[in-house]
Amino acid sequence: MRQTSTAPRNNKLKPSSNLIMNGSVRVRVIRTLVAIQNGQSLASVLDPLLNSLHDGDKGFAHALLLTTLRQWYALARLLDTLADNPIDEVEVRTTIQVGLAQLLYLEVADHAAIHETVEAAKEIDFAHATGLINAILRKVAKNPSKFRKKCDKKHSLPNWLAYQLKQDWGEQYDELMQGLRHAAPMFLRVNSAISSVEDYQKILGAVEIEADVVELTTGFKVANSSESAAATTLSTKGLRLHQSTAVNALPHFAEGALSVQDMHAQLAAPIINKALMAKISADKSNADIDSEANNNELHILDACAAPGGKLAHWLELISANDESSLFHVKQDDAEATPVITDIKVTAIDNEAPRIERIRENLQRLSLSQHDLQQAEKSVALNIVCADATRWQHGKNKKAATNEPLFDAILLDSPCTATGVIRRHPDISILRTEEDVEQTALLQADILHNLWPQLKAGGYLLYVTCSILKQENVEQMQDFISHHNDAVAIEFTEYCSWGIAQAIGRQCLPIDSESGDGFYYALLHKTMA
Repeated sequence: MRQTSTAPRNNKLKPSSNLIMNGSVRVRVIRTLVAIQNGQSLASVLDPLLNSLHDGDKGFAHALLLTTLRQWYALARLLDTLADNPIDEVEVRTTIQVGLAQLLYLEVADHAAIHETVEAAKEIDFAHATGLINAILRKVAKNPSKFRKKCDKKHSLPNWLAYQLKQDWGEQYDELMQGLRHAAPMFLRVNSAISSVEDYQKILGAVEIEADVVELTTGFKVANSSESAAATTLSTKGLRLHQSTAVNALPHFAEGALSVQDMHAQLAAPIINKALMAKISADKSNADIDSEANNNELHILDACAAPGGKLAHWLELISANDESSLFHVKQDDAEATPVITDIKVTAIDNEAPRIERIRENLQRLSLSQHDLQQAEKSVALNIVCADATRWQHGKNKKAATNEPLFDAILLDSPCTATGVIRRHPDISILRTEEDVEQTALLQADILHNLWPQLKAGGYLLYVTCSILKQENVEQMQDFISHHNDAVAIEFTEYCSWGIAQAIGRQCLPIDSESGDGFYYALLHKTMA
């Protein structure tokens, strides 16, 4: 039987759609944390918090909020050992945890942390608890190293999630539990149409922003024209900043020279792009290919595309003037020759605001439909607001006709996002066991809807930012068991990232320099 968290349930809280942002910095952080426990996401409440503060207070508020969230369950368990009686009032528990975070993790001076936190309790109308809050914080302040060790000894996740991760990742469990409690590094993807990674590293150096070049290699075996497997490798380069930096401080960000994107997320576009190049090469060198394969036109799909980072990366590769371009594909030892004349790109997501995010990101990167039309290469982009569980490409009820199926699909699948807890620590509070089951069902529905829309010989890249096997390798195993025309492409030993799974590879957010937790599986659709 799975354990449940010792922290109190938050169903006593009233909905807090209108977040009140007044009072001291600590009061605003406490109110923000209560709103998160009440179901609001960090993404929805962070900007209102920071925008309500003077510039000089924003850094401390951000650090206090994120640190308290990252250590949330560890602090809650510590609090339970410090209190003589259970503390049921969520606001009081939250206030004490904010005080503990200051004493144990932010090294705020004892007198400031205790006094200001007690005053915060008064501001939020919990003066009756000030004696308790003061006593607990003073006890911890007498020996912070002792209580820090107690906090760090175990995980800081809800017990149901820690239990499942131990089942999934027994060998890596201890490292994973500690890794999830720390901030993630900041990675940059450089727009190759504007600059090289190395050149942009020098530009950063000129403004005293230090960054390291990170290179990941990927190897996998793709089907060739003789239906056997051919090994292929590719390299993906990005930059890892020594310290996280505001995007407006990054040179030429507004001009589209770069994007902020996790290093493991940067693998998606190159992998599906390389697989698609293999399909083109196989089609063109196969003497028995049908006329459809000879039409020099590609149809590709980015499903669940928002906020558009992977889509933008793929468009950058498509538009490149180098060997990554789909317009020039090498056949055997021959020189690259133009074999594709038109590429039609479709991107879908199911919420209008998220569609707008895609458009904004592409516009900044000069990858909007207007920009693509101005380029020499023929790339048509269509962004659609649609539900991936039901959407059918090209369905025209009046004409009763369908557009051609897709040559490749990038499915950045909805997931519990447990692999990005370092960046979004509210996930550990907001997710439930039931969410995992419901998400896995949603993923299966999307896969079953999209697979028939992939051409025979085409590729589907399945990606999640989850570290739960039910959403990843187990999802793929179940899918393949129900689709005889689905074959998992093998990732080879040349991969410098992730852990090999029965199908695909899994990245884990274990150390302070690595990317987030991502899963990748590449599927090939065999000929009927």
